[in-house]
Amino acid sequence: MTSIPGGRPVPPLLVVEDDPQLGPLMLEVLGEDYAVTLVRDGDQGLEAARHGDFEAIVLDRRLPGMDGVGVVRELRRVGVATPVLLLTALGAVADRVDGLDAGADDYLVKPFDFLELAARLRALRRVHGEDEEVVYVGDWEFRPASRLINSPCEGRKVLTETEAQLLLLLAQHADETLSRERILRDVFPAGDSVGTVDTYVHYVRRKTERDIITTVRGRGYRLGQL
Repeated sequence: MTSIPGGRPVPPLLVVEDDPQLGPLMLEVLGEDYAVTLVRDGDQGLEAARHGDFEAIVLDRRLPGMDGVGVVRELRRVGVATPVLLLTALGAVADRVDGLDAGADDYLVKPFDFLELAARLRALRRVHGEDEEVVYVGDWEFRPASRLINSPCEGRKVLTETEAQLLLLLAQHADETLSRERILRDVFPAGDSVGTVDTYVHYVRRKTERDIITTVRGRGYRLGQL
């Protein structure tokens, strides 16, 4: 969070909009409640979203360079979980579905009312906000309900459903070492092999860091960074 001169915390917001009139207007209007960063093409938006710590992203669908659907798809691929509100002038159901399937959390069809935009941003922040259960693993904050995991250094990442179930199981038994067979039984469908457990441990480590799960040789895995 940044702060305005009076000391009130202001959530950081990324707006990716190339319209020369709408972009500055959004900066002015939303700037009353957010610390807004405005960029004007998809490539800049992707770079800012990957390396900035924003609470939400407002992303136009049609942009110079990479389009909005491509941006949100790439963000989700690399594990950036910041909630995205997609703006689209395309009203067809298929176009809206494309954006949601790519990983956007909500959409708003242009032209829109700024009151509705503000309300949708508040709703996104509630869903991804502070009301969820938080599990602490070292410096990481893990929110199992939304599958978000965040650290001051690495930023916010999103886990798959299976990755989140694996990490939650280890967190629920933080003082125990769980065998691969036990993890397989509790997390994975019948018929999977114990090698699947090793694969998903690797996936979680790749999105976070190696020490988040500790290998206990000959016994299994346990939560790391205790």
